[in-house]
Amino acid sequence: MPRTSWTRRTLAALAAGVLLPLGAAACATGHAQGGTVSPSPVGKVLDDTDGTGRHLREVDKKGAPEVGVEVTPDSGGGWDVRLTFRHFRCSAPGAGPKAVTGRGLVYLFVDGRRITGLRSHGYHLPDGLVRHGTHHVTARLYADDGTVWAVHGKPVQSTADITVSGEETGADTATADPPAGTATATATATATVRK
Repeated sequence: MPRTSWTRRTLAALAAGVLLPLGAAACATGHAQGGTVSPSPVGKVLDDTDGTGRHLREVDKKGAPEVGVEVTPDSGGGWDVRLTFRHFRCSAPGAGPKAVTGRGLVYLFVDGRRITGLRSHGYHLPDGLVRHGTHHVTARLYADDGTVWAVHGKPVQSTADITVSGEETGADTATADPPAGTATATATATATVRK
């Protein structure tokens, strides 16, 4: 009997010597234990949010995703929005909710109001979204997990300003909608990426 208890104690000590360092390594690397969330392998999620309440995902400026936006009047009415990307690709529809370097989708905003989510390089803005006056069309990059790509604490986005002016028809142009086809428009093309 004494030999059995010595064997058990030796095996228990060996097991503890192997398992304790492994448990400490799991804590040091941030693996989920007891409800702790592991850190993302892509960038760093900040406490700061964008205007929609989505957390910013900070990445280094070198190799960071970039977006450019150009808005031009469409001869058939409305506006054509063209996006250009650098270090960024739109994910396929149905992509899992996981942040992947340089991937995701674009949300398009007009005057701060979200219009649509895009997984492509273009979109057509109908006339009804941009009435008389100057409007800001912003394209902002998001990761598939819903966080906003950010550099130096600011969302990766680009904004183009468009100005819609109409012909005088004798009506009060501040309150009346112009008849279809009477608006003339200009666009300030391709804004710089705000980082």
